[in-house]
Amino acid sequence: MASRSVSDVVLTGTVEVPAVPALLASHWQREVAQHLALAPGDVEALNLAQYRTRANAPHYRRCLQAATDWAHGIGLPDVLAESHIALMACRGAKYHHDGAQYGDSAFCNLFLSDDAGLDVHFPGAGLRIPLKRGTVVVFDTSQRHAVIRRSSGGFDVADFAADQDDALVFLTWELSIENPDVSRVLGVTFDTDPRTATTLAEPCVLLNGAAACICPESGQWCPAV
Repeated sequence: MASRSVSDVVLTGTVEVPAVPALLASHWQREVAQHLALAPGDVEALNLAQYRTRANAPHYRRCLQAATDWAHGIGLPDVLAESHIALMACRGAKYHHDGAQYGDSAFCNLFLSDDAGLDVHFPGAGLRIPLKRGTVVVFDTSQRHAVIRRSSGGFDVADFAADQDDALVFLTWELSIENPDVSRVLGVTFDTDPRTATTLAEPCVLLNGAAACICPESGQWCPAV
């Protein structure tokens, strides 16, 4: 794959997943506060192997099954089973795209935390989705997005006070954008600009022929620097 379009399609729903066991929730809270030391806007990986241990396996399996059944229903049969999975935590997220690192993928995110008053915002698609336990979202990694306070119009560090328990934990799958089912449901086309692609030293998202730059607070396009 040399070049492709960026999809503005967002597929979302809510699935039935159980509450996180109390001991596991406490462990994640300590990890976020002490070891990851998440600052507002940070997104970091948690220990997936610890989540898969015998004590937590029933919860993990139920979440996997719920996400798999939902994905099948939107036309993505067997895709999650074939995809890399990770466990992540965030305290909001500044506006960004992940096209430089994950341009060959789409994300499927399943949120495990209860509602903390945060939304995922896709300014290009004009969508704000409340994040709560069981929210599942599939989107192009190259699409602009952020996790912001529900009462806010953009990302503001002041919305994430140090004494607030506002971290969200979610499972994420990297879906190959070249999988025919993934490209079909997202409407991605390939070989859109092969000539320009041959001149690039590394992957990037282009806007009007130049590397795309996003304002981390507003999500609007800004001049590349």
